[in-house]
Amino acid sequence: MTDHGLFGPRSVTWRVMGEPILLVGGLRALLMQGLHPRAMRGVLQHSALMDPAEAWSRFVRTTEFVRVRTYGTTAEVERAGRRVRKIHASLTAHDPDTGEEYRLDEPEALRWVHVGEVDSYLTVARRGGVKLSDDEADAFVAEWRRAAEVVGLAPDTVPGTVGELRDYIEAQRPGLRFVPEAAHPLRLSLNAPLPFILTPLRAAVPALTMLAFATLPRWARRLYGLPATPVGDLWATATLRALHTGLGLVPAQVRYSPAAREARRIMAA
Repeated sequence: MTDHGLFGPRSVTWRVMGEPILLVGGLRALLMQGLHPRAMRGVLQHSALMDPAEAWSRFVRTTEFVRVRTYGTTAEVERAGRRVRKIHASLTAHDPDTGEEYRLDEPEALRWVHVGEVDSYLTVARRGGVKLSDDEADAFVAEWRRAAEVVGLAPDTVPGTVGELRDYIEAQRPGLRFVPEAAHPLRLSLNAPLPFILTPLRAAVPALTMLAFATLPRWARRLYGLPATPVGDLWATATLRALHTGLGLVPAQVRYSPAAREARRIMAA
């Protein structure tokens, strides 16, 4: 029997995650993560994210982790998970609000990062026009409990339905804010540190970042100090749909990554 890792050809995850529009979902997930003070400080104090010379390589490593977790074999996923858990367990960060030192693998922060990722992928996919019924959306959330286990969370401690996802986010809102020592992601996007070969894409990064911001809930945009109106919501949805439709006109050999193309071939078999 072929080893398809965590999800496989019958999963909603394989159908959704290959869509190029999910690039916006990945950016949105980072913005959601940035509103959890401890999660954000863990990044600030131990990550090369803010170092222009290292930011691209970190992005590539993160993208590779997402690819392996989504499409890799069980052994590949376990190796990637062990590496991430080992890194998180070996590092601590300082919370200036309480004076505490805390481990980067504390469940509360990991859970928020997980939920922000799942919510972002699902939100961008549905608003962009990827066809998902309510039952399929619930199945997507439930499937990602397996992904939570990869980073060290007990599957039953993360949401398993869209309703549980929304309830969890709402319950966390009082503790969320953008920490003052962090540079604003929109400002960082204006000087995106891309390799020379990708320099022509530099102009698109601020636009994609703005679109990712616009897909956030209004309360989250306000925490970033940005306007939050119903008109912005309509613009974000219309832009996502137009982008998804436009990408649909691009040949599959170009539109999908190699891993996504192989997953689509397996699903069609």
